[in-house]
Amino acid sequence: MSKVLVIGAGGQLGQCLKVVAERRGITEIVFPAEQDANILNEICLNDLLAIEQPAYVINCAAYTAVDKAEDEVDLAKAVNETGVAFLASACLNNQATLIHISTDFVFEGNKVKLLKETDEAKPINIYGLTKLDGEAAVVGKLPAHFIIRTSWLYSEYANNFVKTMLKLGAERDELNIIADQVGTPTYAIDMANAIFDIIASSSDAYGVYHYSNEGVTSWFDFAKAIFDISETEVRVNPISGSAYPTKATRPAFSVMDKSKIKNTFNIQIPYWRDSLVECIKQIKMQ
Repeated sequence: MSKVLVIGAGGQLGQCLKVVAERRGITEIVFPAEQDANILNEICLNDLLAIEQPAYVINCAAYTAVDKAEDEVDLAKAVNETGVAFLASACLNNQATLIHISTDFVFEGNKVKLLKETDEAKPINIYGLTKLDGEAAVVGKLPAHFIIRTSWLYSEYANNFVKTMLKLGAERDELNIIADQVGTPTYAIDMANAIFDIIASSSDAYGVYHYSNEGVTSWFDFAKAIFDISETEVRVNPISGSAYPTKATRPAFSVMDKSKIKNTFNIQIPYWRDSLVECIKQIKMQ
């Protein structure tokens, strides 16, 4: 496989890429430390790519604190747009293809329909807006790109909904979970495999793609599944999003159509609950 460089290697998806690379026997891959791959330092990025000469760069670096972004607008914009523009330029200068990770939060999510890559993006929070601006920066600067939008990412690594629920379920008898926000959880290990499948294909079918696990669920049903699979005794009550106001508004329905990525790269996508079973098994083994 062609040489790969991962930006944001310390985050959840970066850690999953490392695990999957080992499982697949991928050795031509570099996971630089954050100080050596600072997405806000254009000179640093150019130097790094000039030294490593990767064929592919995977960008996992992002500002993802959705509610905090409403207050930290400049920081979210710097990481999710300006830094991405720097990275796209560095890729152009060094003839590298960029695989950039984006989000379902670029959509308004006010219609119950599967979201296609061609549907109008209309973010309803700062995080989504900065991620959409990052996509535009990639498209504007670098023809050789794959933008992959994903949703509800979780794994046995870093902080995420699954690990939070397991922690709270062990501490409390009862939890209130939002039932009127619907989407699809994505196991970051599955996502990492899909990214390596795209690289292995050597395809130049550049553009925007959607990837999540298969199926549809609410946060309430996701939480119920976590407790069911992990055999955690806790009462879960469904509540509306309006009963739990957050600083940032979330899309009510953000289930993405994955037919483009499946057809283009012949990728088999696991059902969300099957992947959740695997993740909880891995967490229990840790």
